[in-house]
Amino acid sequence: MQEDYDAHEALVRELNDPALRTEYARAFDNYRTGFVANVFGWLLVSSGTLVYGKYPCYAKFKAIEVIARIPYQSWEVASYTLLTGFYANEQRAIELTKTSAFSRHAQDNETMHVVVLSQIVKKLRCEGFFRHVLIPLLFAFFYFWTVYVLYMLSRKSALELNYLFENHAYHQYEQFLIQDGERLRDTAIMSDFLVHYGRNPRNEYEFFESVRNDELIHRNRSIRELQARLK
Repeated sequence: MQEDYDAHEALVRELNDPALRTEYARAFDNYRTGFVANVFGWLLVSSGTLVYGKYPCYAKFKAIEVIARIPYQSWEVASYTLLTGFYANEQRAIELTKTSAFSRHAQDNETMHVVVLSQIVKKLRCEGFFRHVLIPLLFAFFYFWTVYVLYMLSRKSALELNYLFENHAYHQYEQFLIQDGERLRDTAIMSDFLVHYGRNPRNEYEFFESVRNDELIHRNRSIRELQARLK
């Protein structure tokens, strides 16, 4: 797990370089998802836009991150469920435990996002209980079981759905950095959880820059996990 964390953090720093980020993103920018993922992805993004608006903001990001953790938790539970029936199949067991390792690291990373964003939103008092607390929690409950069933029936669709959601999150953070970059550079950030996690951004711009890179990595990794299973 430490090796995965170190490799991820090194890549996050590398992706601050626009040329390297463009090259890294290009590998899957034009990936075509299947029908099932497209339908669920459209519902997911459209519902978020309807409730939280089209443009990025702190409170919308908090809601996004509450939901972003869910697929990784659901995949891990589904993987262990499947392992119950495949203990005797070593290759299948290895495949499932690799997914579990990726899921654990990704959900820890997304948890960091939501904890830090929750503190920012709390400080700014820019959230409402119904829209930014209750709706994400209720949505997360149903999303967990939807992804769980989808993963059990079609891992391809489950991974592609995550690709679509993470792609949306990546572009939202990129837009936010362009839209509010100057202000974010002048806004200090202090978080005990960030220190605990191992990141030390000097300002909000560096924090959101790293979160944008996290989402891009998760987007690409979802398809790489899928392609590894097709080999």
